[in-house]
Amino acid sequence: MAKKLVECVPNFSEGRNKEVIDQITAAIRSVPEVELLSVEMGADVNRTVITFIGPPEPVAEAAFRAIAKATELIDMRQHKGAHPRMGATDVCPFVPVSGVTMEEVVELSRRVARRVGEELGIPVYLYEYSATRPERRSLANIRAGEYEGLPEKLKDPAWKPDFGPAEFNPKTGATVIGAREFLIAYNITLNTRDKQLAMDIAFELREKGRSVRTGNIHPVYMRGELVKYQENHFPCGSCSFVGKTIEETAVHCQQAHGYDLVALLKQHGIDPSNPVGRSVKKPGKFKHCRAIGWYVKEYGRAQISCNLTNYKVTPPHLVLEEARRLAAERGLVVTGSEIVGLVPFDAIYQAGLFYLSRQGYTTGLPVKDVLEAAIHSMGLNDVAPFVPEEKILGLPRMPRNALMAMRADELVHEVSRETPAPGGGSIAALAGALGSALAAMVSNLTVGKKGYQQVWPELDQLARQAQKVKDQLIEAVDADTQAFNDYLEALRLPQNNEEEIKQRQQAIQEGLKKAVQVPLQTARLSLEALQLCRQAAEKGNVNSMTDAGVGAQMAYAGVVGGVFNVLTNLGDIADIRYVEEMKATCQKLRQEAEEILQHTLDRVENYLADKT
Repeated sequence: MAKKLVECVPNFSEGRNKEVIDQITAAIRSVPEVELLSVEMGADVNRTVITFIGPPEPVAEAAFRAIAKATELIDMRQHKGAHPRMGATDVCPFVPVSGVTMEEVVELSRRVARRVGEELGIPVYLYEYSATRPERRSLANIRAGEYEGLPEKLKDPAWKPDFGPAEFNPKTGATVIGAREFLIAYNITLNTRDKQLAMDIAFELREKGRSVRTGNIHPVYMRGELVKYQENHFPCGSCSFVGKTIEETAVHCQQAHGYDLVALLKQHGIDPSNPVGRSVKKPGKFKHCRAIGWYVKEYGRAQISCNLTNYKVTPPHLVLEEARRLAAERGLVVTGSEIVGLVPFDAIYQAGLFYLSRQGYTTGLPVKDVLEAAIHSMGLNDVAPFVPEEKILGLPRMPRNALMAMRADELVHEVSRETPAPGGGSIAALAGALGSALAAMVSNLTVGKKGYQQVWPELDQLARQAQKVKDQLIEAVDADTQAFNDYLEALRLPQNNEEEIKQRQQAIQEGLKKAVQVPLQTARLSLEALQLCRQAAEKGNVNSMTDAGVGAQMAYAGVVGGVFNVLTNLGDIADIRYVEEMKATCQKLRQEAEEILQHTLDRVENYLADKT
């Protein structure tokens, strides 16, 4: 079962006084089991984004302590900055990472919100998945009017806080707390100081869209004349259609363009029942994208600042490419981009695949190479260093003490020593990994090569799968040794009485079954690597045919080695039915591997015979 992990990303209205932020982070660090991942201070926007992670309850406690410390140290009466804000702790989202459901995180966020409201006396609004009513789901809706508008907002019964007093506290303002999907704070940097040009592009990108204009809209759209709704004249913002009523136009927008005009008008603060005299609106390019333009004095450039609230629907690389196109239309250049806080591994990995594919290059590369393609293509080092180990959440890491972290000669020496582990199981996994690596290599030497165009897509997918299998087998090298160590630990358990003897025997049996499952997985993965080598030999670059043959031999060794290590551990397992099932599985795996190997070797031998 996956360990329960929740991420918390509070945003504080202080980005210039490091002593204040240090005290807030100290409050977070004071909670056991909580790991502080990043602290992003922005002097120009006067805002700090802090990211930490841990089990649900410790994260909840750390969030409360951080909010309490911010309440003590930050005075909103002195705050000035470019970023929208409404309180000392402006927003505090909780994000499910692993082992927890969104429903559990919603409940967690509400408990923290109640505590903040009752113990700290701060007006608290719930948003996103924690929202108690639809109009409060959007952070932008809640924050409309910002800190300056709070005195009047809190007098409105419709904006009574979910927790805490409906009273304006000039020092702390109000706070927004909730549960949401992973949000990527993503800024795109332009070669201009003009904030308005950045804003012009931001309005095109964001889901909320913009006011429709006419006349002098090229190259800068916002320089045109506003188009407004009139009596019996309600234009569609996306085409030339004009309805006689707003209802007629709303039906057209839904049927012809697939968006809800009524909801769009509400986003812009327009009463859909009486829009006459207000600007016509049209939606932007991307769902789940919020964007504004601002000037960053530190960089001497304007940026398009985006919050991507569902990167699986709207990934950063697609927003970047559209921004590049829109910038070029305006005579601008996107010099690069930056990620504030953390970014999920998959978002960067998919970006790397996107850019490699665009180049007509193979995507079946090691993870590190794919990530580098994304980092360079997106210009993520433009205004600040992008360190993958610090910025990417879920980045595959090799433990420093792992066998596979050794140099090749060191690993060989380690195997040769008088210790039983690492032994045959680890080497079987290594053999399978090398076999899969060779399948990837042959495929990568085929993609992009003339004469093989018809199989490029197939070999590209083969290379990616081979990389995946290779990485799993690399993990199995250490997993096999660890499984054997667990069995040895069980043997060392005390047996001074009947209860201890019973517990020891149970631990030994569990250790033996674990010791069986790891090499069994090695055998299965190595069989897959062997199949990939056969496909590479059949369809790949003929000049690398022998490499596919060597890969097949290595992968076959992984299968047989895995099977050997399963069988040798079965002798002491008391569960007869389990033992028989494992024997049958091993026999089937080895038989299938022998057939695939022979087929592959026959192909290689025939190739060599024809060549010589």
